[in-house]
Amino acid sequence: MKVIGRGKLLEFSKKYPDSRTPLDSWIKIVEQANWRYLPDIKNNYSKSVDYVEGYVVFNIKGNDYRLIARINYRTQVVKIMFILTHSDYDKGNWK
Repeated sequence: MKVIGRGKLLEFSKKYPDSRTPLDSWIKIVEQANWRYLPDIKNNYSKSVDYVEGYVVFNIKGNDYRLIARINYRTQVVKIMFILTHSDYDKGNWK
């Protein structure tokens, strides 16, 4: 998979330094993946992942953070839309 929007992760990890290593791990997993459907992600990504209103939501760092992405399975592209703290995610302003 190709990841678009890495700059968002860099900016987020500057604000939340403890997110850096888990986000780097997430990128490595995604780049090596060949997902065709949501069940492929759930089988490949050992952390929790959900489908919410057209977005794929990844739990990062034990659910401290939420990475929200759109995935085009045909072109093998993951576009990072948002990376939020769990509490910011729960507010729902990203929808």
